[in-house]
Amino acid sequence: MSSSIVAGVLAAAGETGTEMAEVELPIPAIGFGIITLVLFLVLLGITYSFKNVAARR
Repeated sequence: MSSSIVAGVLAAAGETGTEMAEVELPIPAIGFGIITLVLFLVLLGITYSFKNVAARR
């Protein structure tokens, strides 16, 4: 049973070829890093805003 599955997978992989299509990114790669950095800084600011909340009560 498993040999027929393997044969089917190998046959399907052979039909599509080994070349993969290149996909254009919507923004340059550095943009993803900048967006992530800004997101983490916003989350840091939100977390920091709750500093000493328990001590006030």
